[in-house]
Amino acid sequence: MVRTTVLTTLTACLITMSVSCSKKEQQARPTAFTGAKGEVKLMTLDPGHFHAALVQKTMYDQISPTVFVYAPEGADVEDHLNRIKGFNTRAESPTRWEEKVYTGGKFLKKMLKDRPGNVVVISGNNRRKAEYIKACVDGGLNVLADKPMCIDGKGFELIKQAFGSAEENGVVLYDIMTERSEITTILQRDLVHNKEVFGELLKGTPEEPSVVQESVHHFFKYVAGNPIKRPGWYFDTSQQGEGIVDVTTHLVDLVMWGSFPQEAIDINEVEVKSGRRWPTLISQEDYKTVTRLDDFPPFLKKKLDERGLLPCYANGEIVFTVRGIHAKVAVTWNYQAPEGAKDTHYSIMRGSKANIFVQQGAEQNYRPELYVEATGASPAQLASALEKAVADLEAEYPGVELKQEDKLWHILIPDKYRIGHEAHFAQVMDRYLKYLIGKLPAWEATNMITKYYITTTALGLAKQ
Repeated sequence: MVRTTVLTTLTACLITMSVSCSKKEQQARPTAFTGAKGEVKLMTLDPGHFHAALVQKTMYDQISPTVFVYAPEGADVEDHLNRIKGFNTRAESPTRWEEKVYTGGKFLKKMLKDRPGNVVVISGNNRRKAEYIKACVDGGLNVLADKPMCIDGKGFELIKQAFGSAEENGVVLYDIMTERSEITTILQRDLVHNKEVFGELLKGTPEEPSVVQESVHHFFKYVAGNPIKRPGWYFDTSQQGEGIVDVTTHLVDLVMWGSFPQEAIDINEVEVKSGRRWPTLISQEDYKTVTRLDDFPPFLKKKLDERGLLPCYANGEIVFTVRGIHAKVAVTWNYQAPEGAKDTHYSIMRGSKANIFVQQGAEQNYRPELYVEATGASPAQLASALEKAVADLEAEYPGVELKQEDKLWHILIPDKYRIGHEAHFAQVMDRYLKYLIGKLPAWEATNMITKYYITTTALGLAKQ
Protein backbone atom coordinates (compact mmCIF):
# COMPACT_ATOMS: atom_id res chain seq x y z
CA MET A 1 0.00 0.00 0.00
CA VAL A 2 2.81 2.39 1.00
CA ARG A 3 4.83 1.37 -2.06
CA THR A 4 1.86 2.05 -4.35
CA THR A 5 1.36 5.49 -2.80
CA VAL A 6 5.03 6.38 -3.26
CA LEU A 7 5.00 5.27 -6.89
CA THR A 8 1.83 7.23 -7.54
CA THR A 9 3.37 10.32 -5.96
CA LEU A 10 6.59 9.97 -7.96
CA THR A 11 4.64 9.51 -11.18
CA ALA A 12 2.59 12.61 -10.46
CA CYS A 13 5.75 14.62 -9.76
CA LEU A 14 7.36 13.44 -12.99
CA ILE A 15 4.24 14.37 -14.97
CA THR A 16 4.18 17.80 -13.30
CA MET A 17 7.88 18.33 -14.06
CA SER A 18 7.37 17.21 -17.67
CA VAL A 19 4.47 19.62 -18.15
CA SER A 20 6.45 22.41 -16.50
CA CYS A 21 9.48 21.76 -18.74
CA SER A 22 7.23 21.54 -21.78
CA LYS A 23 5.73 24.95 -20.96
CA LYS A 24 9.18 26.42 -20.40
CA GLU A 25 10.46 25.02 -23.71
CA GLN A 26 7.36 26.28 -25.49
CA GLN A 27 7.88 29.74 -24.03
CA ALA A 28 11.53 29.83 -25.13
CA ARG A 29 10.88 28.41 -28.59
CA PRO A 30 11.26 31.18 -31.20
CA THR A 31 8.35 32.15 -33.42
CA ALA A 32 8.24 30.59 -36.89
CA PHE A 33 7.72 33.58 -39.17
CA THR A 34 5.83 33.21 -42.45
CA GLY A 35 5.28 36.80 -43.55
CA ALA A 36 1.72 36.82 -42.24
CA LYS A 37 0.11 40.13 -41.33
CA GLY A 38 0.92 41.32 -37.82
CA GLU A 39 2.96 38.26 -36.82
CA VAL A 40 5.99 40.34 -35.80
CA LYS A 41 5.39 41.93 -32.39
CA LEU A 42 7.94 44.55 -31.44
CA MET A 43 9.33 45.23 -28.00
CA THR A 44 11.43 48.38 -27.61
CA LEU A 45 14.02 48.12 -24.86
CA ASP A 46 15.33 51.22 -23.07
CA PRO A 47 15.13 53.62 -26.07
CA GLY A 48 17.51 56.55 -25.74
CA HIS A 49 18.50 57.29 -29.33
CA PHE A 50 16.24 58.71 -32.02
CA HIS A 51 17.04 55.69 -34.23
CA ALA A 52 14.70 53.64 -32.02
CA ALA A 53 11.83 55.80 -33.26
CA LEU A 54 12.98 55.91 -36.89
CA VAL A 55 12.43 52.15 -37.09
CA GLN A 56 8.74 53.03 -36.66
CA LYS A 57 8.60 55.98 -39.03
CA THR A 58 6.52 53.84 -41.36
CA MET A 59 4.10 50.92 -40.95
CA TYR A 60 4.75 47.35 -42.10
CA ASP A 61 2.08 44.74 -42.85
CA GLN A 62 4.09 42.03 -41.12
CA ILE A 63 4.47 44.07 -37.91
CA SER A 64 1.66 44.44 -35.39
CA PRO A 65 0.78 48.10 -34.67
CA THR A 66 0.95 47.38 -30.93
CA VAL A 67 4.48 47.89 -29.59
CA PHE A 68 5.60 47.10 -26.05
CA VAL A 69 8.12 49.48 -24.48
CA TYR A 70 10.22 48.55 -21.44
CA ALA A 71 12.43 51.27 -20.02
CA PRO A 72 13.41 53.16 -16.88
CA GLU A 73 11.48 56.32 -16.13
CA GLY A 74 12.98 59.52 -17.46
CA ALA A 75 13.50 61.84 -20.42
CA ASP A 76 14.83 59.12 -22.77
CA VAL A 77 11.61 57.13 -22.92
CA GLU A 78 9.47 60.28 -22.90
CA ASP A 79 11.34 61.67 -25.91
CA HIS A 80 10.95 58.34 -27.69
CA LEU A 81 7.20 58.24 -27.11
CA ASN A 82 6.87 61.85 -28.28
CA ARG A 83 8.63 60.98 -31.54
CA ILE A 84 6.23 58.07 -32.11
CA LYS A 85 3.32 60.38 -31.32
CA GLY A 86 4.68 62.81 -33.90
CA PHE A 87 4.65 60.06 -36.54
CA ASN A 88 1.09 59.14 -35.57
CA THR A 89 -0.19 62.70 -35.80
CA ARG A 90 1.68 64.03 -38.84
CA ALA A 91 -0.44 65.30 -41.72
CA GLU A 92 1.11 63.15 -44.45
CA SER A 93 0.96 59.34 -44.18
CA PRO A 94 0.43 59.19 -40.40
CA THR A 95 1.34 55.97 -38.64
CA ARG A 96 -0.96 54.18 -36.18
CA TRP A 97 1.34 52.73 -33.55
CA GLU A 98 -0.11 51.89 -30.14
CA GLU A 99 2.58 51.96 -27.45
CA LYS A 100 2.14 49.79 -24.35
CA VAL A 101 4.64 51.15 -21.87
CA TYR A 102 6.24 49.78 -18.73
CA THR A 103 8.60 52.12 -16.87
CA GLY A 104 10.14 51.04 -13.64
CA GLY A 105 12.85 49.02 -12.00
CA LYS A 106 14.08 45.70 -13.40
CA PHE A 107 12.51 46.53 -16.77
CA LEU A 108 14.77 44.07 -18.61
CA LYS A 109 13.86 41.23 -16.27
CA LYS A 110 10.17 42.08 -16.59
CA MET A 111 10.33 42.16 -20.39
CA LEU A 112 12.02 38.75 -20.49
CA LYS A 113 9.35 37.39 -18.15
CA ASP A 114 6.33 39.01 -19.87
CA ARG A 115 7.52 38.32 -23.46
CA PRO A 116 4.58 40.08 -25.15
CA GLY A 117 6.56 40.31 -28.39
CA ASN A 118 9.03 38.30 -30.45
CA VAL A 119 11.44 40.97 -31.77
CA VAL A 120 13.37 43.38 -29.54
CA VAL A 121 14.52 46.75 -30.90
CA ILE A 122 17.53 48.14 -29.00
CA SER A 123 18.75 51.68 -29.64
CA GLY A 124 19.92 53.85 -26.79
CA ASN A 125 22.63 54.17 -24.18
CA ASN A 126 25.42 51.86 -25.36
CA ARG A 127 26.91 51.11 -21.94
CA ARG A 128 24.61 48.10 -21.39
CA LYS A 129 23.73 47.33 -25.01
CA ALA A 130 25.90 44.22 -25.34
CA GLU A 131 24.43 42.95 -22.06
CA TYR A 132 20.88 43.65 -23.31
CA ILE A 133 21.53 41.87 -26.60
CA LYS A 134 22.94 38.75 -25.00
CA ALA A 135 20.13 38.54 -22.44
CA CYS A 136 17.51 38.77 -25.19
CA VAL A 137 18.98 36.14 -27.52
CA ASP A 138 19.68 33.88 -24.54
CA GLY A 139 15.96 34.20 -23.83
CA GLY A 140 15.04 33.09 -27.36
CA LEU A 141 14.12 36.54 -28.68
CA ASN A 142 15.06 38.04 -32.04
CA VAL A 143 17.00 41.31 -31.84
CA LEU A 144 17.33 44.29 -34.19
CA ALA A 145 20.02 46.49 -32.65
CA ASP A 146 21.22 49.94 -33.60
CA LYS A 147 24.94 50.36 -34.09
CA PRO A 148 27.23 50.01 -32.30
CA MET A 149 26.42 46.66 -30.70
CA CYS A 150 29.42 47.11 -28.40
CA ILE A 151 31.80 49.93 -27.50
CA ASP A 152 34.80 48.15 -25.95
CA GLY A 153 36.61 44.82 -25.72
CA LYS A 154 34.45 43.54 -22.87
CA GLY A 155 31.32 44.24 -24.87
CA PHE A 156 32.84 42.54 -27.92
CA GLU A 157 33.27 39.31 -25.98
CA LEU A 158 29.58 39.43 -25.03
CA ILE A 159 28.59 40.04 -28.65
CA LYS A 160 30.62 37.04 -29.82
CA GLN A 161 28.80 34.91 -27.26
CA ALA A 162 25.47 36.43 -28.30
CA PHE A 163 25.91 35.34 -31.92
CA GLY A 164 26.65 31.80 -30.74
CA SER A 165 23.54 31.90 -28.57
CA ALA A 166 21.43 33.28 -31.44
CA GLU A 167 22.51 30.39 -33.67
CA GLU A 168 21.81 27.86 -30.93
CA ASN A 169 18.37 29.32 -30.17
CA GLY A 170 17.33 29.85 -33.77
CA VAL A 171 16.81 33.61 -33.51
CA VAL A 172 18.00 36.47 -35.73
CA LEU A 173 20.46 39.02 -34.31
CA TYR A 174 21.13 41.91 -36.67
CA ASP A 175 22.43 45.47 -36.58
CA ILE A 176 21.03 48.49 -38.42
CA MET A 177 23.32 49.27 -41.36
CA THR A 178 21.48 52.06 -43.18
CA GLU A 179 24.41 53.10 -45.37
CA ARG A 180 24.10 49.98 -47.50
CA SER A 181 20.81 51.43 -48.76
CA GLU A 182 22.32 54.68 -50.07
CA ILE A 183 22.02 54.61 -53.87
CA THR A 184 25.52 55.99 -54.57
CA THR A 185 26.98 53.25 -52.36
CA ILE A 186 24.99 50.57 -54.17
CA LEU A 187 26.04 51.77 -57.62
CA GLN A 188 29.65 52.21 -56.52
CA ARG A 189 29.75 48.57 -55.45
CA ASP A 190 28.15 47.45 -58.72
CA LEU A 191 30.75 49.31 -60.79
CA VAL A 192 33.66 48.11 -58.65
CA HIS A 193 32.71 44.53 -59.46
CA ASN A 194 32.55 45.23 -63.19
CA LYS A 195 36.04 44.14 -64.25
CA GLU A 196 35.82 45.90 -67.61
CA VAL A 197 35.35 49.22 -65.81
CA PHE A 198 37.29 48.79 -62.58
CA GLY A 199 39.79 45.99 -63.12
CA GLU A 200 41.12 44.51 -59.87
CA LEU A 201 40.96 46.11 -56.43
CA LEU A 202 44.47 47.32 -55.63
CA LYS A 203 46.15 46.24 -52.40
CA GLY A 204 47.28 49.76 -51.51
CA THR A 205 49.51 50.74 -48.59
CA PRO A 206 48.93 52.13 -45.08
CA GLU A 207 49.86 55.56 -46.46
CA GLU A 208 47.61 55.25 -49.52
CA PRO A 209 44.89 52.69 -48.79
CA SER A 210 42.94 51.36 -51.77
CA VAL A 211 39.61 51.67 -49.91
CA VAL A 212 38.80 54.82 -47.93
CA GLN A 213 35.56 55.69 -46.11
CA GLU A 214 35.34 59.06 -44.35
CA SER A 215 32.41 60.96 -42.91
CA VAL A 216 31.84 64.25 -41.11
CA HIS A 217 28.88 64.67 -38.72
CA HIS A 218 27.47 67.35 -36.44
CA PHE A 219 26.09 67.18 -32.91
CA PHE A 220 23.47 69.82 -33.71
CA LYS A 221 21.27 68.94 -36.68
CA TYR A 222 17.65 68.47 -37.68
CA VAL A 223 15.86 65.10 -37.55
CA ALA A 224 12.36 64.58 -38.99
CA GLY A 225 12.26 68.36 -39.51
CA ASN A 226 12.97 69.25 -35.87
CA PRO A 227 16.13 70.38 -34.03
CA ILE A 228 17.69 67.28 -32.55
CA LYS A 229 17.53 66.69 -28.81
CA ARG A 230 20.25 64.39 -27.55
CA PRO A 231 20.27 62.66 -24.14
CA GLY A 232 22.42 64.18 -21.42
CA TRP A 233 24.63 61.09 -21.38
CA TYR A 234 25.30 61.27 -25.14
CA PHE A 235 28.53 63.23 -24.66
CA ASP A 236 29.88 60.70 -22.13
CA THR A 237 31.91 58.28 -24.23
CA SER A 238 31.74 55.65 -21.49
CA GLN A 239 28.00 55.50 -22.26
CA GLN A 240 27.76 56.47 -25.94
CA GLY A 241 31.11 55.06 -26.99
CA GLU A 242 33.99 56.87 -28.64
CA GLY A 243 33.76 57.88 -32.29
CA ILE A 244 36.24 55.18 -33.28
CA VAL A 245 33.71 52.48 -32.26
CA ASP A 246 30.49 54.30 -33.17
CA VAL A 247 29.93 55.69 -36.68
CA THR A 248 33.02 53.84 -37.90
CA THR A 249 30.85 50.72 -37.59
CA HIS A 250 29.05 51.83 -40.77
CA LEU A 251 32.32 52.59 -42.53
CA VAL A 252 34.02 49.29 -41.69
CA ASP A 253 30.85 47.53 -42.81
CA LEU A 254 30.98 49.33 -46.17
CA VAL A 255 34.62 48.35 -46.69
CA MET A 256 33.84 44.63 -46.32
CA TRP A 257 30.39 44.77 -48.00
CA GLY A 258 31.73 46.76 -50.95
CA SER A 259 34.99 44.90 -51.45
CA PHE A 260 33.82 41.34 -50.84
CA PRO A 261 30.02 41.25 -51.23
CA GLN A 262 28.24 38.34 -49.55
CA GLU A 263 31.55 36.77 -48.53
CA ALA A 264 32.22 35.75 -44.95
CA ILE A 265 35.34 37.49 -43.63
CA ASP A 266 36.78 35.85 -40.55
CA ILE A 267 38.72 37.68 -37.86
CA ASN A 268 41.95 35.96 -38.94
CA GLU A 269 41.56 37.56 -42.42
CA VAL A 270 41.91 41.09 -41.07
CA GLU A 271 44.72 43.01 -39.39
CA VAL A 272 44.23 46.26 -37.53
CA LYS A 273 47.31 48.38 -38.28
CA SER A 274 46.54 51.51 -36.27
CA GLY A 275 43.89 53.44 -34.40
CA ARG A 276 43.79 57.16 -33.66
CA ARG A 277 41.39 59.31 -31.61
CA TRP A 278 40.97 63.02 -30.88
CA PRO A 279 38.35 65.13 -29.09
CA THR A 280 35.74 67.68 -30.07
CA LEU A 281 35.54 70.41 -27.43
CA ILE A 282 31.99 71.04 -26.20
CA SER A 283 31.08 74.21 -24.29
CA GLN A 284 28.38 74.41 -21.64
CA GLU A 285 26.27 76.48 -24.06
CA ASP A 286 26.69 73.89 -26.81
CA TYR A 287 25.67 71.16 -24.41
CA LYS A 288 22.61 73.11 -23.27
CA THR A 289 21.46 73.74 -26.85
CA VAL A 290 21.57 70.08 -27.87
CA THR A 291 20.39 68.40 -24.65
CA ARG A 292 18.05 71.17 -23.33
CA LEU A 293 19.79 70.72 -19.95
CA ASP A 294 21.07 73.82 -18.15
CA ASP A 295 24.44 72.43 -17.15
CA PHE A 296 26.80 69.49 -17.44
CA PRO A 297 25.84 66.63 -15.08
CA PRO A 298 28.36 65.57 -12.42
CA PHE A 299 29.68 62.62 -14.45
CA LEU A 300 30.73 65.08 -17.19
CA LYS A 301 31.85 67.96 -14.98
CA LYS A 302 34.75 65.88 -13.69
CA LYS A 303 35.98 65.55 -17.30
CA LEU A 304 36.04 69.30 -18.11
CA ASP A 305 39.37 70.92 -18.96
CA GLU A 306 40.78 74.06 -17.33
CA ARG A 307 38.64 76.25 -19.63
CA GLY A 308 35.43 74.47 -18.69
CA LEU A 309 35.20 72.66 -22.03
CA LEU A 310 34.35 68.98 -22.40
CA PRO A 311 36.84 66.96 -24.50
CA CYS A 312 34.48 64.52 -26.22
CA TYR A 313 36.43 61.78 -28.02
CA ALA A 314 33.98 61.54 -30.89
CA ASN A 315 36.61 61.43 -33.65
CA GLY A 316 38.60 58.44 -34.80
CA GLU A 317 40.57 56.81 -37.59
CA ILE A 318 41.34 53.14 -38.27
CA VAL A 319 43.81 51.70 -40.77
CA PHE A 320 43.41 47.96 -41.36
CA THR A 321 43.71 45.24 -43.98
CA VAL A 322 41.09 42.81 -45.26
CA ARG A 323 42.61 39.85 -47.12
CA GLY A 324 45.67 41.99 -47.78
CA ILE A 325 43.69 45.01 -49.05
CA HIS A 326 44.59 48.20 -47.16
CA ALA A 327 41.63 50.28 -45.97
CA LYS A 328 41.11 53.40 -43.90
CA VAL A 329 37.98 54.66 -42.17
CA ALA A 330 37.70 57.99 -40.37
CA VAL A 331 34.90 59.87 -38.65
CA THR A 332 34.83 63.50 -37.52
CA TRP A 333 32.19 65.13 -35.31
CA ASN A 334 31.93 68.91 -35.26
CA TYR A 335 29.44 70.71 -33.07
CA GLN A 336 27.50 72.39 -35.90
CA ALA A 337 27.93 72.71 -39.66
CA PRO A 338 28.72 76.15 -41.11
CA GLU A 339 25.80 78.02 -42.66
CA GLY A 340 24.57 76.10 -45.68
CA ALA A 341 26.75 73.05 -45.00
CA LYS A 342 25.65 69.57 -43.93
CA ASP A 343 27.07 66.17 -43.01
CA THR A 344 29.46 64.83 -45.63
CA HIS A 345 30.66 61.45 -46.85
CA TYR A 346 33.65 60.46 -48.98
CA SER A 347 34.35 56.98 -50.34
CA ILE A 348 36.95 55.84 -52.83
CA MET A 349 37.85 52.39 -54.15
CA ARG A 350 41.03 52.23 -56.25
CA GLY A 351 41.19 49.74 -59.11
CA SER A 352 43.76 48.71 -61.69
CA LYS A 353 41.71 50.41 -64.44
CA ALA A 354 39.77 53.13 -62.62
CA ASN A 355 39.01 54.78 -59.32
CA ILE A 356 35.36 54.93 -58.33
CA PHE A 357 34.45 57.46 -55.65
CA VAL A 358 31.58 59.19 -53.88
CA GLN A 359 31.93 62.88 -53.04
CA GLN A 360 29.50 64.90 -50.91
CA GLY A 361 30.91 68.36 -50.42
CA ALA A 362 30.00 71.95 -51.21
CA GLU A 363 30.60 71.38 -54.94
CA GLN A 364 27.93 68.66 -54.84
CA ASN A 365 25.61 70.85 -52.77
CA TYR A 366 26.13 68.34 -49.93
CA ARG A 367 24.42 65.61 -51.92
CA PRO A 368 26.42 62.41 -52.54
CA GLU A 369 27.51 62.03 -56.16
CA LEU A 370 29.27 59.13 -57.88
CA TYR A 371 32.30 59.59 -60.14
CA VAL A 372 34.71 57.42 -62.12
CA GLU A 373 38.25 58.40 -63.17
CA ALA A 374 40.61 56.49 -65.44
CA THR A 375 43.83 55.12 -63.92
CA GLY A 376 45.23 52.06 -65.71
CA ALA A 377 42.71 52.19 -68.57
CA SER A 378 42.84 54.77 -71.35
CA PRO A 379 40.03 57.37 -71.41
CA ALA A 380 38.62 55.76 -74.56
CA GLN A 381 38.66 52.26 -73.06
CA LEU A 382 36.99 53.50 -69.88
CA ALA A 383 34.34 55.41 -71.82
CA SER A 384 33.40 52.32 -73.82
CA ALA A 385 33.25 50.08 -70.75
CA LEU A 386 31.27 52.64 -68.74
CA GLU A 387 28.68 53.16 -71.45
CA LYS A 388 27.92 49.44 -71.44
CA ALA A 389 28.00 49.21 -67.65
CA VAL A 390 25.63 52.16 -67.16
CA ALA A 391 23.27 50.72 -69.77
CA ASP A 392 23.15 47.54 -67.66
CA LEU A 393 22.54 49.59 -64.50
CA GLU A 394 19.78 51.52 -66.25
CA ALA A 395 17.86 48.28 -66.75
CA GLU A 396 17.57 47.94 -62.96
CA TYR A 397 17.58 51.65 -62.14
CA PRO A 398 15.75 53.43 -64.98
CA GLY A 399 16.93 56.98 -65.50
CA VAL A 400 20.57 56.48 -64.48
CA GLU A 401 22.82 58.29 -66.97
CA LEU A 402 26.48 58.88 -67.76
CA LYS A 403 28.01 62.33 -68.21
CA GLN A 404 31.60 63.30 -68.88
CA GLU A 405 32.89 66.23 -66.81
CA ASP A 406 36.44 67.16 -67.77
CA LYS A 407 38.57 64.10 -66.86
CA LEU A 408 35.85 62.48 -64.76
CA TRP A 409 32.74 60.51 -65.57
CA HIS A 410 29.71 61.46 -63.48
CA ILE A 411 26.97 58.87 -62.84
CA LEU A 412 23.74 60.90 -62.85
CA ILE A 413 21.17 59.45 -60.46
CA PRO A 414 17.47 60.45 -60.56
CA ASP A 415 16.01 62.01 -57.41
CA LYS A 416 13.52 59.14 -57.02
CA TYR A 417 16.37 56.93 -55.76
CA ARG A 418 17.59 59.54 -53.27
CA ILE A 419 15.15 58.80 -50.48
CA GLY A 420 17.30 60.07 -47.59
CA HIS A 421 18.87 58.62 -44.46
CA GLU A 422 15.68 58.39 -42.40
CA ALA A 423 13.90 56.38 -45.08
CA HIS A 424 16.77 53.88 -45.10
CA PHE A 425 15.57 52.56 -41.74
CA ALA A 426 12.49 51.13 -43.46
CA GLN A 427 14.74 49.41 -46.00
CA VAL A 428 16.81 47.88 -43.21
CA MET A 429 13.61 46.68 -41.55
CA ASP A 430 12.42 45.12 -44.81
CA ARG A 431 15.72 43.25 -45.05
CA TYR A 432 15.43 42.10 -41.45
CA LEU A 433 11.86 40.86 -41.96
CA LYS A 434 13.06 38.73 -44.89
CA TYR A 435 15.75 37.25 -42.67
CA LEU A 436 13.13 36.42 -40.03
CA ILE A 437 11.10 34.48 -42.60
CA GLY A 438 14.13 32.76 -44.07
CA LYS A 439 17.51 32.70 -42.34
CA LEU A 440 20.29 35.15 -41.61
CA PRO A 441 23.07 34.44 -44.12
CA ALA A 442 26.20 33.04 -42.50
CA TRP A 443 28.30 35.84 -44.00
CA GLU A 444 26.20 38.48 -42.22
CA ALA A 445 26.83 36.98 -38.77
CA THR A 446 30.53 36.37 -39.42
CA ASN A 447 31.08 39.87 -40.75
CA MET A 448 29.29 41.54 -37.84
CA ILE A 449 31.65 39.78 -35.43
CA THR A 450 34.67 40.79 -37.54
CA LYS A 451 33.42 44.37 -37.83
CA TYR A 452 33.21 44.82 -34.06
CA TYR A 453 36.57 43.10 -33.61
CA ILE A 454 38.10 45.77 -35.88
CA THR A 455 36.49 48.74 -34.10
CA THR A 456 37.18 47.59 -30.53
CA THR A 457 40.74 46.51 -31.37
CA ALA A 458 41.38 49.92 -32.94
CA LEU A 459 40.06 51.61 -29.79
CA GLY A 460 42.60 49.68 -27.73
CA LEU A 461 45.41 50.76 -30.05
CA ALA A 462 44.25 54.39 -30.02
CA LYS A 463 44.21 54.49 -26.23
CA GLN A 464 47.81 53.30 -26.09
